[in-house]
Amino acid sequence: MRGGPAGGAGEEPAAGRGSVLAVDAGNSKTDVAVIGADGSVLGAARGGGFQPPKVGIGPALDTLERAVTEAASAAGLPVRDLADQVSACLANADLPVEERELARAVRERGWGRTTRVRNDTFAVLRAGLPGGAPPRGVAVVCGAGINCAGLLPDGRTARFPAVGRLSGDWGGGSGLSEEALWLAARAEDGRGEPTELARTLPGHFGLGSMDELIEALHLGRIPFAGRYELTPVLFETCTAGDAVAASVVDRLAEEVVLLATVALERLGLLGEETPVVLGGSVLAARHPRLDGRIRVLMAARAPKAVVGVVTAPPVLGAGLLGLDQAGANARAYTRLAAHYA
Repeated sequence: MRGGPAGGAGEEPAAGRGSVLAVDAGNSKTDVAVIGADGSVLGAARGGGFQPPKVGIGPALDTLERAVTEAASAAGLPVRDLADQVSACLANADLPVEERELARAVRERGWGRTTRVRNDTFAVLRAGLPGGAPPRGVAVVCGAGINCAGLLPDGRTARFPAVGRLSGDWGGGSGLSEEALWLAARAEDGRGEPTELARTLPGHFGLGSMDELIEALHLGRIPFAGRYELTPVLFETCTAGDAVAASVVDRLAEEVVLLATVALERLGLLGEETPVVLGGSVLAARHPRLDGRIRVLMAARAPKAVVGVVTAPPVLGAGLLGLDQAGANARAYTRLAAHYA
């Protein structure tokens, strides 16, 4: 999995196909890239969200195939046997059984000679690690949901089911908005501590009270997805000095650090200098209180961890994972990283 010397393996793309078909398929969007053995991006495309639980594996892969077809066309290559290997990092591949089912379904599409499917958290992790070095580190991703993954050069991993409250998860845009709404509702009716959230959350939608917001959400006048808009409002209310909002932000920091330290411990890395990569829209925003609290807690609980925020697109990580598997040389890693810089 280590990059070889310049001029070694992976210098020239195989005739008529790419080396890696890199796929980062998230709930809201999909990015695809056809990558040559020299690390060059031969073709790329963006498609819709990948949601097998909602539409089924077949229709979800149909959406993905449209993006693959567009990328293949940009590369001047046929979709069938497009690449030596498919490196697919997919949302909703949360359990090993789901990874196996999705890998089988992707393999049947015939896009590559070999197929490897991972949860999309691994794409964020790999995108935040050095390109040509053996992949070693932990990532915590907080966007609409929250997840964590760790990886060692020998292929061992640390991961969590990450299917919501059923698997013990809290955080992400969904958890934060639910918590903010719960606290604001109780503040307004007297069951909870006073908080400005009772004003700022309904105010975001032009409403005057939590009663009005609860009614609008319950009756569907505000779509379910609209509640995700409340996560930035929570952070804004925290910044303005609201103690209750700040307590939610602090709880998220605790959860992020807990995920990271458990993963580090599982991999035997707590006592070693190890990258801890933070990704996803919530963490990449680097809210001062959240970011600062995470770093303070990590310094206390895992002092050798090197915390960083990844801003590179996860499709880069899927591509790097493919180059790892191909035994690419150092120049290939450099070229691919430069493309997404």
